[in-house]
Amino acid sequence: MSDSAPDPLPTSLPSDLAADLAADLERRILDAIRRGASMEDIADLRPSRAGGPEEAIRALKDGNARFFSGHASRPEADANQRRAQIMGQTPFAAVLACSDSRVPVEIVFDQGLGDLFVVRVAGNVVGESGLGTLEYATRHLDVHLIVVMGHEGCGAVSSALLPDEILAEEPEHLRRLIARIQPSVRDLPPIRDKKARLREAVLNNVRYQVAYLREQSVIRDAEARGQLRVIGAFYEIGSGAVDFLTEEEDLRP
Repeated sequence: MSDSAPDPLPTSLPSDLAADLAADLERRILDAIRRGASMEDIADLRPSRAGGPEEAIRALKDGNARFFSGHASRPEADANQRRAQIMGQTPFAAVLACSDSRVPVEIVFDQGLGDLFVVRVAGNVVGESGLGTLEYATRHLDVHLIVVMGHEGCGAVSSALLPDEILAEEPEHLRRLIARIQPSVRDLPPIRDKKARLREAVLNNVRYQVAYLREQSVIRDAEARGQLRVIGAFYEIGSGAVDFLTEEEDLRP
């Protein structure tokens, strides 16, 4: 077909320009369908959202700013754009987040279908299946960013602070999950304010999981060659804002 793929979109655009570009993409896809284009051709029309780790971080920061300020673009794909993704996916970031129903990752970052590769498990802990999933995203989807995101009021992290005799009453597999969090909160300094103490525990767990991921060979090698970065984040349910942990000092366990 004669239409060529558009240049990658900037990660931050005025709302009217973003709307114009989205409308133009919709027109291109609709025209291609009318001409009988293949699904491969239609998929090629979808622009890349980020060209590297720093652009990926900026895209998530800008999307979250739209969300918590009440100006989310809600970029849910329509039928034609969904068809453009049939042949494959090109997410620019992977997010390891908690399964908490109050933490809908794509909505929090104001991203659409196909933008994020999301792994969700209570306490955003790295287990065997989660690690394999993130290795798949790194090796086969060429994501530019892995974000480990904890959140305000995390029940799994709160459970990791409980005495062992109370945890002994929980089911076996839940105890094993909580055990993956406990090392990160074992030496938590005394903090009298319960909310502040839990926030610090969640952040420590985020740092612990980030450090573990960065030790794994597939992810470590991808970071070394500049393909991706592994960072942390903390989502405040009340405000809707995400605090990003991007500097080495912030990420040190």
